[in-house]
Amino acid sequence: MTETVLMERRGPIAVLTLNRPGKLNALSYQMNDRLIARLEEIESDDSLRAVILTGAGDRAFSAGGDIHEFTESVRRGPEIALREFVRRGQRMTRRLEAFGKPIIAAVNGIAFGGGCEIIEAVHLAVASDRASFAKPEINIGIPPTFGGTQRLPRLAGRKRALELLLTGDPFGPDRAYELGLVNRVVPHGDLMPAAVELAERILRHSPLAAARIIAAVTRGLNASITEGLEIESEQFGRMAATRDIGEGLSAWIDRRAPVYTGT
Repeated sequence: MTETVLMERRGPIAVLTLNRPGKLNALSYQMNDRLIARLEEIESDDSLRAVILTGAGDRAFSAGGDIHEFTESVRRGPEIALREFVRRGQRMTRRLEAFGKPIIAAVNGIAFGGGCEIIEAVHLAVASDRASFAKPEINIGIPPTFGGTQRLPRLAGRKRALELLLTGDPFGPDRAYELGLVNRVVPHGDLMPAAVELAERILRHSPLAAARIIAAVTRGLNASITEGLEIESEQFGRMAATRDIGEGLSAWIDRRAPVYTGT
């Protein structure tokens, strides 16, 4: 059986590739589950400190959920469709969003539907100038199901998100940048080098500090400012007991580059 999520190790960086190019990397149930399994593998490997997620081929990052599979689930009833499609996809995007190591999407082409929802969930994203995005679920009579009605308004604002959700119209990488979906737009040939360069800039720092920042931001987005400040304090408290904080402070005082051990 073809591996639906490829993994390549580039030193401390894991490159995951959605691998159904003949189907525009549509998110089959198998691919969805395999992506979660790959993340579990990376999480338990201390030598891997960042993830780059991209799509196989030059046409698509991911065209979204596999409609043929979804249709069969719908025909078997709402509860089955919720279990097999909706909850599975939401579990995947929640795993991406809360993952303790930085995840950078390298958007190499079409990112529609569930593919766009992956972009919304990951921590950072770099887009090719050939990338295109859309929230086209309304075209088949459904709302987004992997978190798109919740994350996109938080990123882009209510009215701008609703325009995209209610029209299903595609939009380009510059618009994605304006909406806060991606951090940078680069020439297509520079996509992976740009994603690697961004990862390497993060890898200069303590992996524990990166994990604490991700946790504080992810949890704090859904909290009041008072609750968010408590979350921030909690994450600092967890960091204050580590060796890395001492190394960072000593390096700053000694005017040298820090050497973090992740402990």
